[in-house]
Amino acid sequence: MDKREYRKGLMVVLGCMFLWGVLPAYWKMLIPISSWIIIIYRVLMVCVVAFIFAKVKYSWHEILEPLLHDRKMVVKLLSAGAVVTVNWSVFIWAVNSGHIIEASIGYYIEPLMVCVLGIIIFHEKLTRYNVTAISLAFVALVILLIHYHQIPAISLGIAITFPIYTAIKKSVTVPPLISLVYETVVFAPVALGIIIYLETTGQGALAVADGGKYVLLLLCGLMTVVPLGMFAWAAQRVSMFALGLSEYLSPSISMVLGVMVYKEDLDMVEFFAMCIIWVGLAFFSYGEWKATR
Repeated sequence: MDKREYRKGLMVVLGCMFLWGVLPAYWKMLIPISSWIIIIYRVLMVCVVAFIFAKVKYSWHEILEPLLHDRKMVVKLLSAGAVVTVNWSVFIWAVNSGHIIEASIGYYIEPLMVCVLGIIIFHEKLTRYNVTAISLAFVALVILLIHYHQIPAISLGIAITFPIYTAIKKSVTVPPLISLVYETVVFAPVALGIIIYLETTGQGALAVADGGKYVLLLLCGLMTVVPLGMFAWAAQRVSMFALGLSEYLSPSISMVLGVMVYKEDLDMVEFFAMCIIWVGLAFFSYGEWKATR
């Protein structure tokens, strides 16, 4: 691949990470709509937007091919959809309940958990840099566990569900847009039924939001699919090291938003735990850089 394509891919992946990093501001703008109502709308609108984009790019035959010829693949995609829906749900609830920092910690740990699953499931080679990074992440989790006097459910929920989603997707050969359609198509009719019931009984988004907020809510599918499409496009043009390293940008932006804009508290223990994770990520990134060379 030529340098021009690589630079384009790098710019697109950085733009994607910036969008993901500022996404908490979008979810915050939807308050006072309940988090679980936002989640239901997101399931429906992601399916709608993914289907529209897929239909523009692919034929009916290409969209229906997994359903007609590879039922096992469909089961994998449905499983991936269930897992990523849990991930979305935890993240949106965390953001709108004042836990952006804890959610960001989860996304810092997530690449290391992907590495762990790669070792366990796909028998990938374990390097000393990976061992160091994973060990430091475990130390940070123990510190947070002692500090919170409970399991850091938000961080662990995010850090575990997305790597599981990644592991499932690793064995999927379906294009990203078609994959998103299958991941949400079973849940979308259920979401639509719940939305119709809530809105007709005065318990939905329209009961608490004005027209502007409701229009913003309807854009949640676009806000999900566009950066995901950018990521998929860039992944074909940049190295895995550049792709992995860029993933640390979005939780960093989110954490800055949480502290500077939404005035969440980052106490010294959490900051110390984050420093340990950052050191681990430095080892992890150096190891990936050496492997890429």
